[in-house]
Amino acid sequence: MDSARTIRTNRRQAEARAQADWLALDQQLCFALYASSLAMTKLYKPLLAPLGLTYPQYLAMLVLWEGDDLSVSTLGERLQLDSGTLTPLLKRLEANGLIRRQRALDDERRVHLLLTDAGAALRQRAKPIPKALACASACSLDELSSLTRRLHELRAQLGNAAST
Repeated sequence: MDSARTIRTNRRQAEARAQADWLALDQQLCFALYASSLAMTKLYKPLLAPLGLTYPQYLAMLVLWEGDDLSVSTLGERLQLDSGTLTPLLKRLEANGLIRRQRALDDERRVHLLLTDAGAALRQRAKPIPKALACASACSLDELSSLTRRLHELRAQLGNAAST
């Protein structure tokens, strides 16, 4: 009987420690994501500097390299950025000669984004960046693909939870 009681006591103590540990910083998913994002952005900085791009500009260019002639609102949806954040970023890309903003003929409120020749050519110079990130992560391509897919799922689940 004493051993069964000891096991139950040890189990309760372990559960109490586990619950208390959930309030430890290193147990927080939000902090792991935040710290990883900071590390990722720091790693990108020297890779993007030769291209003359900031990390948010790089993200915008990735979307435009998939297919330009997008509306600003479509780009904002893809990047999950509001127009107040997106507009200055796009103005800088335009000033650097990488994109052109053009009002829609049928609705002047809509602005379309078009890559310039320089913007399209920059894609080739950016091609080594994903490989450099993969090497820095010390993960296989399958691991990175799985992690990326899981993070997309997590983002969708969190978005659904926030909207209910």
